[in-house]
Amino acid sequence: MRVVLTGGGTGGHIFPLIAVAKEIRELANQKGIQTIEFLYIGPAFDSKSEEIFRREGIEAKYVLTGKLRRYFSSLTFFDFLKIPIGVVQALWILFKFMPEIVFSKGGYGSFPAMFASWLYRIPVRMIHESDAVSGLANRITSHFATKIGVAFPSAALKFPIKKTALVGNPTRGDLCDQDMNISQKFFNIGSNRKVLLVMGGSQGAESINNAILAVLQSLLEKYEVIHIAGDRNYEAVKQNSEPLLTQDSKKHYHLYAFLTEEMKFAYSIADAVVSRAGAGTIFELAACKKPSILIPLKNSAQNHQAHNAYAYVKSGGAIVIEEDNLTPHILLERIYSILDNEENRNKMSTNAASFATKDSSKVIAREILKSLGVI
Repeated sequence: MRVVLTGGGTGGHIFPLIAVAKEIRELANQKGIQTIEFLYIGPAFDSKSEEIFRREGIEAKYVLTGKLRRYFSSLTFFDFLKIPIGVVQALWILFKFMPEIVFSKGGYGSFPAMFASWLYRIPVRMIHESDAVSGLANRITSHFATKIGVAFPSAALKFPIKKTALVGNPTRGDLCDQDMNISQKFFNIGSNRKVLLVMGGSQGAESINNAILAVLQSLLEKYEVIHIAGDRNYEAVKQNSEPLLTQDSKKHYHLYAFLTEEMKFAYSIADAVVSRAGAGTIFELAACKKPSILIPLKNSAQNHQAHNAYAYVKSGGAIVIEEDNLTPHILLERIYSILDNEENRNKMSTNAASFATKDSSKVIAREILKSLGVI
């Protein structure tokens, strides 16, 4: 059996693709299908992401992709030129590989593989929409899909009802509930302080980094802080944080550029999380029952992060701070309201768990294999 995976090109696409691939492999193996080949087709990832694919036995073939913009940009003309080239590249790759299944996590990078798979009439062409509002790329490629899965009910409104199902969002099975001793050892945490995890998505977030630096000294008086600053911002955060650290507070501040597989230790040990509002992150927070403060990206496409955040906050598992309201005083007060209030923290944890979608990866994989008659 041969399976093609495709998606936009960020960590929000990588890990759900891998989660579904693992379940496809496991379910197919249970039915006696031992040889399964996976191939990723889409925009190039960074070296860390390539290593993740290699570790999972997934080959990657890269194609040119053009961003689908609905606003004026001088880059739009050049991106439109990239799209047909990417389609031709995808046609050639698919001709040589010819899978039975194409699974897309959406994003502009998924268009070449999805369009080419439709031209070849590959039997199963499934797309998945993570966000509360459906993205333009998924709305276009939905015409080429045989099946559509959505994470939020509101996203289904833009897709054909007959081939759309609410399936939640795929998350890694080992992401939560790691051994606490191992998690503490990984981050070199020796205290019994509450742990605050701060992250801004796979690319980092300058506004969140700056807000945390503004209150860092106050935070380190009481808590352990695991700060994932992003590759682009790591050096700046490191340089700006050093004058704020005393000999004692240094041991409570744990700064990283990016975590991949090690995120399971961060989620397991965290008592609260400050984060962007990407759909993948929200469903990970829910799965791990983590109270959170969500700061939606202000200029995200279709304002999808704000839609995600407010759809999730209804569960009671999170607090939302708009970027325009991200002052040191407000941020610190919201953090205190969670970490210093055990009753509130436990309530938010229970509420977060109620939002989680269990076995989403397995549901998607089962539906894909069912379409082929494998199960």
